[in-house]
Amino acid sequence: MVTAREIMTPGAECTGENETLTQTVRRMRDQEVGALPVCGEDQRLKGMVTDRDIVLCLAEGRDPGQVTAGEIAGGKPVTIGADDDVDEAIRTMQEHRVRRLPVIDGHELVGMLAQADVARNISDERVGDLVEFVSY
Repeated sequence: MVTAREIMTPGAECTGENETLTQTVRRMRDQEVGALPVCGEDQRLKGMVTDRDIVLCLAEGRDPGQVTAGEIAGGKPVTIGADDDVDEAIRTMQEHRVRRLPVIDGHELVGMLAQADVARNISDERVGDLVEFVSY
């Protein structure tokens, strides 16, 4: 059994829920990522901000220096446990139609699991199923 911990990208960093979008975008640029987990002052996961979320916010004419990551990180984040297996990760991605999952151990963020991480660790025919159900 392959677990999320074994194939995730470790060392994921949060953007703070009170950080502006400008700060969040710079963090995304510096880390070369398209999504960041959003954590509260208690260091617990509050949501996710994606590059798409940011574009939609800008399209509404909102000021990225005034809008916080917490404002656009809507809803309860979809996560995967560090010791959950790849099959659970696939089911979660398919069910919630997401491409990235924060990996948690208890309440601690320990990494990120992307669709590509999963794809590299499953058979080719299962990759097709994952891409088909998760793509938009």
